[in-house]
Amino acid sequence: MYNYESRTNNFDLTQKFSVFVVPTGIGAAVGGYAGDASLAAREISKKIPLIVNPNVVNAAVFSGITKDMLYVEGWSLTEFVRGNLGLVPSLHNKIGVIFDKAIPRNILNIHINTINAVKTIYDIDVTGYEITEKPVGVEFFVTENGISSGYLRTPETLLVAGKKLLQRGADVIAVVCLFDEPPEDDYENGEGVDIVGGVEAVISHWLSRELFCPCVHAPAFVDISPSSEVVNPKCSSEYITPTFLPCILFGLDNAPLLTRDLSGSITNKNIHSLIMPFDSLGSQVVLDALRHNIPVYAVKENKTVLNVDKIALGLDNVIEIETYKDFVSLIP
Repeated sequence: MYNYESRTNNFDLTQKFSVFVVPTGIGAAVGGYAGDASLAAREISKKIPLIVNPNVVNAAVFSGITKDMLYVEGWSLTEFVRGNLGLVPSLHNKIGVIFDKAIPRNILNIHINTINAVKTIYDIDVTGYEITEKPVGVEFFVTENGISSGYLRTPETLLVAGKKLLQRGADVIAVVCLFDEPPEDDYENGEGVDIVGGVEAVISHWLSRELFCPCVHAPAFVDISPSSEVVNPKCSSEYITPTFLPCILFGLDNAPLLTRDLSGSITNKNIHSLIMPFDSLGSQVVLDALRHNIPVYAVKENKTVLNVDKIALGLDNVIEIETYKDFVSLIP
């Protein structure tokens, strides 16, 4: 299915990787905003290659991704750690873009200009785009326990557009849906939860599962004016641009492709360790890592709204460390 030899990057199938995860929409002190976990990921990747979920490195018009990282969306990452799929390193993927029909023409034009700029400057291969047949209807909110979440009124229209792009030769899919303006909160002050992040993860996870290819989402808003206020550095990249599309194009460019053939791919046997925020240990990826005897590190400097730590779950074999720098010192 994949021409591995012609599209591989600097990774090989015998390497060990650390998996660096910061879940989206849980108010993580590091990585809960806009690419603010990138510095920690970059330092660790100098010592050991990383597999990162997009939330770690996505930063609107910037990206923290490097040649020492594999960019893997959340559903795919969970299935990878569980042992249900493998990752095939790939260079210069053909990217298809889905646009929500609800996006006004002037906003769509900005995103088309963004695609053309990224193609011209970085030679990223965006093969084309599809506009959904119906408005997607994105709803987002914060749950009673403080987690960002949401749903789609017409999810199937994304699936139809995605299938068309795959039929036209796309390897991976970028998705841009229209979002209402979020209410004012403490996000711009580097506090609280990214209210739109949870439903973005819902979109990416569902499409990746249904299309079995990397799919990553960036929101579009009607208000495209940059902020004239000084905001917290952790989220500042989102306040200087009318589009968040570039970061996912940078990530998808060399994102590994997915395969069920575990004999010719990177699998969970290549995982050296899993690095998680201190109190977000209730996810399936943590439980599967422990089941496969993969060391799990919980970083105390990165707290979230979840308050689900090793004591709450009775996970005595989780290794607690103070900082991401401490993890760097553990790698030979």
